[in-house]
Amino acid sequence: MQLTSLSALSPVDGRYADKTWELREICSEYGLIRFRVLVEIRWLEALAASDAIPEVTPLSTSAQDRLEQIAENFDIDEAQRVKQIEQTTNHDVKAVEYYLKERIGAHEELSKVKEFMHFACTSEDINNLAYALMLRECRERVLLPGLENLTARIAELGRMYAEQPMLSRTHGQPASPTTLGKELAVFVHRLARQREQLADVRIMGKLNGATGNWNAHMAAYPDVDWPDFSARFIEGLGLSPTPATTQIEPHDFMAEYFHALMRANTVLIDFCRDVWGYVSLGYFRQRMVDGEVGSSTMPHKVNPIDFENAEGNLGMANAILDHLAGKLPVSRWQRDLTDSTVLRNIGVGVAHGVLAYESIMKGTGKLEADAWRLGRELDDNWEVLGEAVQTVMRRYGLPEPYEQLKRLTRGRRIERDALREFINGLDIPVEARDRLLAMTPADYVGNAADQARDI
Repeated sequence: MQLTSLSALSPVDGRYADKTWELREICSEYGLIRFRVLVEIRWLEALAASDAIPEVTPLSTSAQDRLEQIAENFDIDEAQRVKQIEQTTNHDVKAVEYYLKERIGAHEELSKVKEFMHFACTSEDINNLAYALMLRECRERVLLPGLENLTARIAELGRMYAEQPMLSRTHGQPASPTTLGKELAVFVHRLARQREQLADVRIMGKLNGATGNWNAHMAAYPDVDWPDFSARFIEGLGLSPTPATTQIEPHDFMAEYFHALMRANTVLIDFCRDVWGYVSLGYFRQRMVDGEVGSSTMPHKVNPIDFENAEGNLGMANAILDHLAGKLPVSRWQRDLTDSTVLRNIGVGVAHGVLAYESIMKGTGKLEADAWRLGRELDDNWEVLGEAVQTVMRRYGLPEPYEQLKRLTRGRRIERDALREFINGLDIPVEARDRLLAMTPADYVGNAADQARDI
């Protein structure tokens, strides 16, 4: 059966294929090969730029232009050529080396130094840097903008509903009121912090040979300071050098990266569940979309499907990212290949998160607060003012304030008049009594509105 969006095994490349286009350029097999090609080219350029490697003379403008052409014009067709070579080599990185030698063979100057392509490198030197570049580009182009857009959207809703009073629910039960905007503001702060931590993860790389000691490099050029040479090369790629490694870069930074992303995703799972609950309670209405069906049998339904879809995809993302973070830093002795297959699933883990971000953006765009329903909930729960009353009683030294309010309110609803009758019987200053008598659940929100406005 031919591979199409209908026959794909993963929904990332099937049902949701039209939503993951940008990731394909970065995290696919093509993306990996593209980054490998770039690393190999930059390594040859670095050798040519060094006086300590006289056999690779400085590149002419013509030679530099040819190498840049190869890097910039590398497309799916070129990647297919690499895969054709791999059918013979049965080695993916060696196929890239042979591909590049093929592409520079007709250039007189470059053909003379083609054996310095992949000079002294083990495959992992190229692979680890390629994956590092992949993760950096994925973070800059997709993940950080996605999280920023979500945070901005939630902040916009938070400011919009900054003053909209809402009955809180702790343990699912009526509790001291807040505002809808302030509850959204909590997620804005949480997301911003996780986004910052993801942005701060240093993306590492190594280029130090078969077991991390520059053995081959020093055999060929014993007078070159290879640790310094490699460090400057890695920094030139926009990465941070890993000080000591085996054959592989230990992937600790990847665990930090994936854990940071998982924490952001977990905050969003919490957000989706809260919004789902608010929709269920009627605090939020969802704007209807013409032609959309909520149920195959119940025509009245407008389901919170965007938040359900997002929660499911965030769970899938975190399951994959958690395995990546737990497996990749573990390798037997100087090298085993258990990381190779696992690394190829980076794009799958990221893609499920990206699908969720899009669903949340779509879902939040449909939300409208139902002020009447929110107000009715508050009016039906005057007992939540018991906290305010007993706290004022404490201030003025009345006996057993908590216990008195517990007897009046615990486990049952009370009407406004019953609470006011209780307040009128309190031996407290007139100003304090008047303030309590004037209080309603809707205005007992502390500084919630200020917190929302200050996002």
